Amino acid sequence: MEEKLYRKLVEESLDISTIIDADGTITYVSSSVEQILGYDPETLVGEVSYEYQHPDDRDAVADAIETIQSDPDAPRVIETRFRQADGSWRWIESTLQNRLDDSDIGGILVNSRDISRRKREEHQHQTLAEEYKTLLENVDDSIFFINVESADAEYVFRFERLNHAYEEQTGITNDEVRGKTPIDVFGEEIGADLQANYRRCVRAREPISYEEELPVETGARFWQTILTPIITNGEVTRIIGITRNITERVKQERQLRSQKEQLDEFASVVSHDLRNPLNVAQGRAELLAAECESEHLNPIVESLDRMEQIISDTLTLARQGQAVSDVEPIALVNLVGKCWKNVRTAEATIEVEDEVTIRGDRSRLQHVFENLFRNALEHGGADVTVRVGRIDDRGIYVEDTGPGIPEDAREAVFEVRHTSASGGTGFGLTIVKRIAEAHGWQVEVVSGTDGGARFEFTDVDLGH
Repeated sequence: MEEKLYRKLVEESLDISTIIDADGTITYVSSSVEQILGYDPETLVGEVSYEYQHPDDRDAVADAIETIQSDPDAPRVIETRFRQADGSWRWIESTLQNRLDDSDIGGILVNSRDISRRKREEHQHQTLAEEYKTLLENVDDSIFFINVESADAEYVFRFERLNHAYEEQTGITNDEVRGKTPIDVFGEEIGADLQANYRRCVRAREPISYEEELPVETGARFWQTILTPIITNGEVTRIIGITRNITERVKQERQLRSQKEQLDEFASVVSHDLRNPLNVAQGRAELLAAECESEHLNPIVESLDRMEQIISDTLTLARQGQAVSDVEPIALVNLVGKCWKNVRTAEATIEVEDEVTIRGDRSRLQHVFENLFRNALEHGGADVTVRVGRIDDRGIYVEDTGPGIPEDAREAVFEVRHTSASGGTGFGLTIVKRIAEAHGWQVEVVSGTDGGARFEFTDVDLGH
C-alpha cells in the first residue's frame, strides 16, 4: 500500500524524479519529464544525462556527482540548463542524493524542478541593478544612502554609500563615511542638523525637500537636498538622498539682493535728496521770471525741467523693472485711452483695432504705453496715427505712421540713453523693454503696416 502511494506521489508530482548510476546513465525518470521537458520518459532511460546538459554546465554536474559519492550524507543542489525535446534550453534546479547503497533505488536520486521563471526574474533584476548602478555612477547629482536603525524609540543614522558625483563634489569618499553617523563625519553641530532632517524624513514617511548649508573642502557650501524614505515591512530602513550643489546660485541671489538694496537706496536718494533741491530751484526760477526779464531764464528753466524728467525716468527704471507678482485683468481700450490723455498728443490720432483683455500690473503698463505714444509723437510728428491691436493669441502691438526705425538700429533703441530726439532722456524705450520683461513678455521692433515703427509684445497673458 505504501509503495503504491509513493509511486503515485512521484508520478503526479510536478518535480522530475530521476535515478542515474555512478556514470551518469539514466535508469529511471518520472512521467512529469514529458510535461516539463517534452520527452517520453522511456526514451531517456539508458541515455547519459551529461549529453542533455548545456556544455557550460557539464563540469558542475560532474563535480556534484563526484562530491556526493565521496560524501554520501551531503546532498548537493545545482542549477543547470537542460535541453528540451524541441532543442531549446530550460533552467532546472536539481537536488542530488547518494542512494547507491539503497537496494530499492540503487543509484543517485535526482529531484529536479523548473526554475526558468525564477531565472528570468533574476536576470531582469540583475539587468535593472546594472542600469541603476550605471545611472548612479553617471548622474551629475550627488547621491547618498543612509541606513536607519531604530533603538530605544530613537533613530541611528549611518552612511552606507556615496555615488561618484558625491565624492567628486564634496571631496568625501566612501571609505571615510561608510558605517559612520553624520556627527562622526561632520562634527557635532552640522551632524545634529543633518540628523534632524533625516529624522523628519523618517517621521513624515514621504519625500522631503529643503536647502541646507554644508561646507566642504571643495568649496561647495549650499545644497538643494531631497530625502526619500525606503519602507520595508512597515518600517523606514533606509533613506536615499539626492543633493545638488547650488552654491553659485545662492551667491548670485545674494549678490542680486545686495544690488537691489543698493538700487533702492539710490532711488531713495534720487527721489528725495535730488528732487527736493530741484523743486526749490524750479520755484526760484519762476519767481525770478516774474521779477525780471533775462535771456538766461528760459535755458535755466528748460534744464531744470529736463533734470526732473531724467529723475522721473531713472526712478521708473529702478522701481518698475522688477518682476511682476500682482496682476489683474485690464481692458486694453481703457488702458490705452487713459494713457493717451496723459500725453500731449496735439493733432495725433489713436486707433484701437481690437477689443482685448490683458493681464498685468496696471500702473506699470501705463509707463509702457505712455512712453510708446511719446516716442511716436517725437518721431512721427503732431499728426501721427497710432494703432493698438492684437496679434492672434500671442500678444499685442503698438504701431505708428511715422518714419519707422532702420533695421540695423532696432536693437539699439532699447539701450539706456539711446535717443534720436532732441531733448530726449534716452530712457523711454528702455523702460518699455524692462517693464515688458518684468511681465514675462518678449518685445520686438518691426516695420508697421504703413512703414512706421511697430512694437510687438508676445507671450502676453491674454484674459478671456
